[in-house]
Amino acid sequence: MKYLFFLLLFVSAESLFAQLEVQNLTCEYMENPSVVDALNPRLSWLNISKVNERGQVQTAYQIRVASSPALLQKPDLWDTGKMMNDESHSVKYAGKNLLSRMTCYWQVRVWDKAGKRSAWSKVAKWHMGLLNPSDWKAEWIGAPWQNEEAIPKPKGGPDQRTQILPPPAPLLRKAFKAPKKIKSAIAYTTGLGYFEFYVNGQKASDDYLVPNQTNYGKRPQLPDAYISLPDEFKDYRVMYLAYDIISKLQTGINVIGAILGNGFYNAPKFWTASYGSPRFIAQLHIIYADNTEEVIVSDKSWKAAKSAIISDLVFDGEIYDARQEQPDWCKVGFNDSQWENVINRATPFGKMSAHTSPTDKITKVYQPTKIEKLANGNYKVSFPEEISGWVRLKNVSAPAGHTIKMTFNANLYSGENTYTFSGKPNATYAPRFNWFVFSGVEISNWKGELKAENIQAEAVNTAVKESATFETSNKLFNQINHIWKRSQLDNMHGGIASDCPHRERSGYTGDAQVACHTVMHNFEVKAFYKKWVRDMMDAQIPATGYIPNGAPWQPGCGGGVAWGAAISIIPYEFYRLYNDKDILVENYEGMTGYIRYMQTWVNEKGIMHSKRTGHDGKPLQWWNLGEWAGVGTLPPDELVHTFYLWYCADITAKVAAILDRPQEVVLYQSIADKTREAFMSTFYDKQQGTFGRYGANIFALKMGVDKDQYPQVIEALKKDIAAAGGHLDTGIFGTRFFFEILADNGLNDLAYNAMNKTTAPGFGSWISLGSTTTREEWNNQGSHNHPMFGGALSWFYTRLAGMQTSESKVGYREIIFKPMPTSELTSAEYFSETVQGKAGINWKHSANSFDMAVKVPVGSTALIYLPSATGQKVIEGNRDLDNRKDIETVKYEVGYRIVKVGSGDYNFKVMK
Repeated sequence: MKYLFFLLLFVSAESLFAQLEVQNLTCEYMENPSVVDALNPRLSWLNISKVNERGQVQTAYQIRVASSPALLQKPDLWDTGKMMNDESHSVKYAGKNLLSRMTCYWQVRVWDKAGKRSAWSKVAKWHMGLLNPSDWKAEWIGAPWQNEEAIPKPKGGPDQRTQILPPPAPLLRKAFKAPKKIKSAIAYTTGLGYFEFYVNGQKASDDYLVPNQTNYGKRPQLPDAYISLPDEFKDYRVMYLAYDIISKLQTGINVIGAILGNGFYNAPKFWTASYGSPRFIAQLHIIYADNTEEVIVSDKSWKAAKSAIISDLVFDGEIYDARQEQPDWCKVGFNDSQWENVINRATPFGKMSAHTSPTDKITKVYQPTKIEKLANGNYKVSFPEEISGWVRLKNVSAPAGHTIKMTFNANLYSGENTYTFSGKPNATYAPRFNWFVFSGVEISNWKGELKAENIQAEAVNTAVKESATFETSNKLFNQINHIWKRSQLDNMHGGIASDCPHRERSGYTGDAQVACHTVMHNFEVKAFYKKWVRDMMDAQIPATGYIPNGAPWQPGCGGGVAWGAAISIIPYEFYRLYNDKDILVENYEGMTGYIRYMQTWVNEKGIMHSKRTGHDGKPLQWWNLGEWAGVGTLPPDELVHTFYLWYCADITAKVAAILDRPQEVVLYQSIADKTREAFMSTFYDKQQGTFGRYGANIFALKMGVDKDQYPQVIEALKKDIAAAGGHLDTGIFGTRFFFEILADNGLNDLAYNAMNKTTAPGFGSWISLGSTTTREEWNNQGSHNHPMFGGALSWFYTRLAGMQTSESKVGYREIIFKPMPTSELTSAEYFSETVQGKAGINWKHSANSFDMAVKVPVGSTALIYLPSATGQKVIEGNRDLDNRKDIETVKYEVGYRIVKVGSGDYNFKVMK
């Protein structure tokens, strides 16, 4: 009887809990971030319905934060109490002041639509970094055989390789005694350009190519560069990591150490400007069981020796001599009596900034698909697709001094890898401080037979997770989406996305803005873009408002007006998809400053035409590009410049409204309206009824053409496409809008046919040539690994499959499901992990019906456009749609019945 009583009590208690479960806790968009320097970190979570209960919402939440898990029951840092609020995203911490080195543990519980309370979430945490410059007691150190200066870049053009190689990468080590039991041990550390941190012989993490790339400090050579900028950027920074190493330490003697690589800090190449020779800093804070503390810092007591990495350069590759290895160099008992003392290095100009952004990691491993011995004795090894990363040799043996060379088959040079054997059996090797681009490798001078078990390829990139799936009945479309994703990942290193992973490796802002919409629709990139957009803001020239063609700035970055527009476009897209107003606040000054710069090139008619000059006083192309990478002919530069002035002003007016700046709404809306009027009156050819081919009509339609122009412009656009044989005829910026503009103007069949082409120009032409990545040019010149054209592919998700966030309730609080099926496509689906939770659509049509399933996450509503005619029978869940209380028919439009629903899973069938 007593058992039955307690069972009933338990069941009764359980029934009080909400139908919601709290999952996926993040701080500053990171799961359990190891280092944060935001004083009021933003906390987010997802609410998951335990059953498919429709219309479920969060009505309240409670957050508790404590300095230890045990204190969460009575939190000592923050307890919100029950907050009647439906927010579950970017809730700012508002508890006690957070201090340097503090670890914060937190939980959330929520109340559902019935007012029932959920269980507490699992415990999450974040760790505060060193918040004040005075917290840093460590010194910057480096190898005594190197000077402060960077290697000078080679004279000549982009293909010129350096003849001056750096000295071997330094090993640094420090032995110390921990006399008591250790309770906590956090190392705050970084190395420029790249470093790896070791503890008692073990690497501290699975990070590679860290820290993220930033504008580390001053470079006096910048004003003299061909593409010249004053070294007067808004900000400079160096990112540091925090490693929890308690599991690797022991009572007694311990050793910590590092290996330093050159990275972009010392990268002698046409495209770059270097900062100096490698340097390192570390500060290990130990708390013992008796609560006493000790700090181990980098200083001149550390020792240094040359490693087996004879040379490492980002653009040139790695030379490794295993005979120079020092086994156990970072272990206790190693004899470092022959090592030299380190020397102090100059402190970088940039301020120290917490690495609250994703690092690079090995993200995928590929086994060889073919190993072929060539007539010259070399081995050719093939892998499934082109990646950026490296080759790992496993369990290989050869006599001491035997050297092999690995060359990589990307269409542009990405460096070489040379390895000299030590003579010890079963060696394993992979490079550390650079990456190569390849789908195959040729190895010369291999000793014996190369077997598949001896070699693998490892993709290395900034570790962003795929957050969406897209699939259709058209296999070409699936493959196009796949090769673009591969190219995008290949270009993500150091918290930026480059133009190409081999030739330039630079964070071009034009490429960034044109593809960001598609990137955000495929990957979890909130922390990634927060970091990279900050780089763009850091790179602004305050005196003029100019935003450079690349960020972090490299003086090989050519571009034009559309490149700096990234400071407006990316934050606004980020806001739309993630409902993050903070990114607008943080970059509003950048937006207004860039408009100020653009207006200096506007003539009396309101047309913008940038003609910025080079050292010779003549306009320099690489400052003033309009469209780029077209089909041979491009629209006029001034047309593209004027379009982007309108686009940035229009966005800035919207942002001013969101930020409640009414006077500035009027100002920037006026600029946008006047610019649009100037565009329409200047570039419209009344006789021909067109703004022109090669994307000009696309830009005009994006701006919104006048009613009396619209029919002629649509006809002109049809003729443009017909003249191109059904292909697109646009460069990267026109292509970004090409498919969506067609779809939104009743021409989705033309969009489908253009995307379905397997001849040039078009994505399918690259696949027909065997490409596993997207390319730089429609004519296949230049780089064969360029993700910038991917901006067009958002048409797949937002129009073809048909899922968008509404403009009035951003961040998918209201979802628009509006598929645009074509006669040639029988099915499509797109699912995405939004900030509200998983949302998606799956549709297919047959001879008898059009079937459409949608998923609406907790807290969201949706407007669903069902392809049907008035009076056509529609059922959902085997029930007629008429007279449904849970599904409201809002209205009918041409070709659609529009219904409104709350959260949940829905299955519609439109009977034909």
